[in-house]
Amino acid sequence: AYANVDVTTGGTTLTNRQQAFCNTSGGAFTITLPGSPVKGDSVRIFDVNKTFDTQNLTISRNGNPIMGDASDLTVSTEGAAFELVFYDGSQGWRIITV
Repeated sequence: AYANVDVTTGGTTLTNRQQAFCNTSGGAFTITLPGSPVKGDSVRIFDVNKTFDTQNLTISRNGNPIMGDASDLTVSTEGAAFELVFYDGSQGWRIITV
C-alpha cells in the first residue's frame, strides 16, 4: 500500500511507496525523490488542484537520473498524475503512467 502525503508548499522529500497529492495553487514548488532508491522503488505524483500548468511542480532528482537525464523534471501539465519507478543508476527514475 502507498502512504498518502499532502504537499502544498514543497520542501518535502518522498520515500518509497508514497503518494504525493500536490497543490501548487499557492505557488510553484519542488519536491525531492528518495535519495537511495533500489530497483522497483516507486512514488506517485498528483496535481490535485489542476494548477501545474500555471504553477509548475519541479521534481528534484536527488542525485539519480529521471528518464535517463541528469536533470530535474518540471511538470507543467494541468491535472497530471503519474508514477515514477526506479530502475538503476544510469536510467534512474522512469515514468510508467501518464
